[in-house]
Amino acid sequence: MSDFETLPLNDFTEYSPEEMQIRATAFYEEIKRRHTLRDFSDRAVPKGVIEDCIRAAGTAPSGANHQPWHFAVIADSAVKAKVRRAAEEEEREFYSKRASSEWLEALKPLGTDDHKPYLETAPYLIALFGQKRGGIDSGQDVKNYYVTESVGIATGFLIAALHHAGLATLTHTPAPMNFLNELCDRPNTEKPFLLLVVGYPGEKAVIPVHSTLKKPLDQISTWI
Repeated sequence: MSDFETLPLNDFTEYSPEEMQIRATAFYEEIKRRHTLRDFSDRAVPKGVIEDCIRAAGTAPSGANHQPWHFAVIADSAVKAKVRRAAEEEEREFYSKRASSEWLEALKPLGTDDHKPYLETAPYLIALFGQKRGGIDSGQDVKNYYVTESVGIATGFLIAALHHAGLATLTHTPAPMNFLNELCDRPNTEKPFLLLVVGYPGEKAVIPVHSTLKKPLDQISTWI
């Protein structure tokens, strides 16, 4: 006898093999148009679009279904300016002292540096946090499990949802990112995972050729 409640699976949709192939191909064709940008427009984006994309991210699987994530959406221009200053300070330290020569060489084809104007230009920054403690119910204080893996999956859902909605994104990971706890008023029990820049592409947006070079299927998968 089961000691947990269950519900019938009544929202699964099965497709014919032909329709599955069409849908799989269509999703690949859509998602391969997603590119990391470093030139964003300041055009406004409807709040509801961001909210629904976060709702989609919140459906991601997680350890014990504790959903150990928090999405802090930064829209205020003053706060975005503070994020930029803090991030650029860490990035200057990275490029001048912390990064190995090998790492810097790997970044060259992407044209990255310590200047991050898009952190102020884009209409939204979404700071993703992993919660060490929490639980499924509001106010719970229990250990969360597989936090990094869970937040990583939710991040993938969020990026895909934002692209599907017609927005551009940039994943930014200045290290350390502890300044985000203070700027986003998040407790120390949460660890910044990633900063996502969200908006429309700038009029002169370009992408590095290097970023379009994706490994073929036979290099990223095996059949056993």
